[in-house]
Amino acid sequence: MSPIRPAPAAARSARPLAALRPFLAPYRIRIGLAAVFLLLAATSTLLLPRALGTLVDRGLLAADPGERVMALREHVLVLFAVGASLGVFSAARYHLVSWLGERITADLRSAVYAHVIRQSPAFFETTRGGEVLSRLTTDTTLVQTVVGSSLSMGLRHLVTGAGALTVLVLTHPGVMLPVLGVLTLVVLPTLLVGRRVRRLSRASQDRIADTSAIAAEVIAAIPVVQALGQEAREAQRYRAAAEAAFEVAGRRSRMRALMMAFMITATFGAVLWGLHQGTGAVLRGELSAGHLGGMMVYVALLVGSVAVLSEVWGDLLRAAGATERLMELLAERPTVQDPPAPRRLPAASGGAAVTLRGVVFHYPSRPDRAALAGLDLAIRPGETVALVGPSGAGKSTLLQLLLRFHDVEAGAVEIDGVDVREVTLAELRARIGLVPQDSTIFSADAMENIRYGRPDASDEAVFAAARAAQADDFIRALPQGYRTFLGERGVRLSGGQRQRISIARAILADAPLLLLDEATSALDAESERQVQTALEAAMKNRTTLVIAHRLATVQRADRIIVLDNGIIVDQGTHAELVQRQGLYARLAALQFQHGTTT
Repeated sequence: MSPIRPAPAAARSARPLAALRPFLAPYRIRIGLAAVFLLLAATSTLLLPRALGTLVDRGLLAADPGERVMALREHVLVLFAVGASLGVFSAARYHLVSWLGERITADLRSAVYAHVIRQSPAFFETTRGGEVLSRLTTDTTLVQTVVGSSLSMGLRHLVTGAGALTVLVLTHPGVMLPVLGVLTLVVLPTLLVGRRVRRLSRASQDRIADTSAIAAEVIAAIPVVQALGQEAREAQRYRAAAEAAFEVAGRRSRMRALMMAFMITATFGAVLWGLHQGTGAVLRGELSAGHLGGMMVYVALLVGSVAVLSEVWGDLLRAAGATERLMELLAERPTVQDPPAPRRLPAASGGAAVTLRGVVFHYPSRPDRAALAGLDLAIRPGETVALVGPSGAGKSTLLQLLLRFHDVEAGAVEIDGVDVREVTLAELRARIGLVPQDSTIFSADAMENIRYGRPDASDEAVFAAARAAQADDFIRALPQGYRTFLGERGVRLSGGQRQRISIARAILADAPLLLLDEATSALDAESERQVQTALEAAMKNRTTLVIAHRLATVQRADRIIVLDNGIIVDQGTHAELVQRQGLYARLAALQFQHGTTT
């Protein structure tokens, strides 16, 4: 997928907006009501000049004073009724359209988000998370602006302008030809300047997005920035981006100001010209004073409507571009999907059996190098198997294939005798517990973090899992115990504490197959001891695959599998592998010599 700009460019046509139909369909009744109130409000607007003209002719210019007072009272009430109707209908239209904009935007965001988080990991290898967030925020905001405001405004002015033009043609055909000529002179420059304003608006959003990107990057890395004393440098970098945004915004505001001045001047000129022509007609007895006033208002409505429509068209084009990119996301299909006729995994007790038969796999980003090349492996239920080998040997790839983050290109991965491609992703992953190297802690309390993989678990079950993971004591020592908010990414916890909460989460899930991906590699000696105790509790009555470099972890395994270049080069116990003086022995010697992981 191509990179996504923070501020989407305008499309060449508004046709992509048709893709919003499925999101509009559930709200047909409200859309219909909004259309009715829009037409009523436009009709009220068109009646105002007529009511005003009648008031002038019959209420102010009537010959008899008594008739003038009665007519004035009557037509003032009529004028007030028209104005009140306009207010009520406009308010109803505004409420309905605003509600539709908010509702459809929320539905669209939810649909895109739900679709994205179901994508396969291959999708996220080529698409940055920040780009997806840009679509969920900037693009949907543009759609909301159009659905909840611009489109309604455009339709209202379209009806009003068309109505004003119709009235003028029917009542004053001789005056309309020059008026249309003046209107053309007003509209063409406005369209040209409007394009320039839209380009500057997009450039301004781009610059604002730059400042947001800088701020997000620095805030996420604030410990490093402060530790290296780069606060002043980063503040200056942000200020430079903010100044660039200000410069573009200044050019945009100047252009809009010039366009506004031109529109007001041109409209005022058109009205004065019509007033001059109409005054002559009044003096010649061809037109009444009330009709002259009404005609001027209709001319102003027509000119103003055309100007607004030119602005709305620009908004529609930008929203069309945003909609097109959102639909691109919704059109993405996961590379890994549930089978059409899934099988059920047999009931497991005492662990799961894992079998890999001739597995071949290449990562999409590295098609020239096999991550696994014809790998065969059989693991018995309840067995603990450690995977060791140099970086890039295929250890993490094996775990990802078990979780079916990717599908094999050749061979098969089986759990309890069933190919993982023949069961649903939900059932497969319910059989697997995972403790990654970098524990993920969500912005929630300790209780909800442990319960994350099993939301229906009771509080007592959570407490039991925490005790087994050696996490109960430090959690209860927190200010609110299990209800203590742990901060974003668990910043209020140490590395060992985060890892023990992750282990408690895996214990609570109670899956027959447990995957440990270097769960202790980043811990100090004391934390590693505590986590090892927790891991021993997690591994009871389960089949366990352990990726680890530290010998303290792999020595406890029933069997050690040595991987290199995607194949198994050796296997056995720690003592057997050291005695053979192969790759495992060399890795162990390097660790003892340098005191580091390999």
